[in-house]
Amino acid sequence: MQAGGPGGHLRLFAGVFAAASLCTAAYAQDTPAPSDPASAMIGTWEFSNADRDKVCRFVFRKDVVPSGHKLEVDKSCPNLFPATKDIVAWAVDSFGSLRLLDSAGNPAIELSEAEVGLYDGFEPGQGRYVLQIVVTAPPRSAEDQVGDWAVTRGAGKPICMLTLANAPSGTDALALKIKPGCDTFVSRFAPVSWRMDQGELLLLSVRGQTWRFEANDANTWQRVPDTADPVLLLRQQ
Repeated sequence: MQAGGPGGHLRLFAGVFAAASLCTAAYAQDTPAPSDPASAMIGTWEFSNADRDKVCRFVFRKDVVPSGHKLEVDKSCPNLFPATKDIVAWAVDSFGSLRLLDSAGNPAIELSEAEVGLYDGFEPGQGRYVLQIVVTAPPRSAEDQVGDWAVTRGAGKPICMLTLANAPSGTDALALKIKPGCDTFVSRFAPVSWRMDQGELLLLSVRGQTWRFEANDANTWQRVPDTADPVLLLRQQ
């Protein structure tokens, strides 16, 4: 069957082109945009050697710093892995490799993605490094944290009692009330509000300083990064 002369050919071509355009548009709508490798790094990761007899933790932040994004390293890491001593930032290069950077922006450790949630690397004299994401429970809501909490240091007795309220306090924060008799360790920090941020509980001071806490369980939060004398929030019944 003929298309009916030059006009018919043009109409046929236009129809095919329109159909192809519709298919392309539909494909574009149904195909998810490529994920951002950097976004997938945000959170807590476990850093270890191949035998896992040396283990510490990193917290990858989205905060932008001059050489990349902010990286918090456990205080125990440098004793276990000397190469982590000066690490303050992280970045993912165009090849997907993960670089852990010092304050000058130089890579102290470079790792390659072995699979989703797992990186590894090798350094002469140090052996194999393994970095894997820490699987956490579903994020806790602010409503679940409302109530009375005790602040402790290590396994000691409470040094301060405070109440996390559900009333607004400024922008994106909720009210916090300290009860009389707090230790100067807490009163000097002077928390006045709190909020949740990517699964962490944040206490905010009147001077804009922040204490960050990660959940150990439903009734215990521990300040990060870890210290030899950990600061805990314990729910009061």
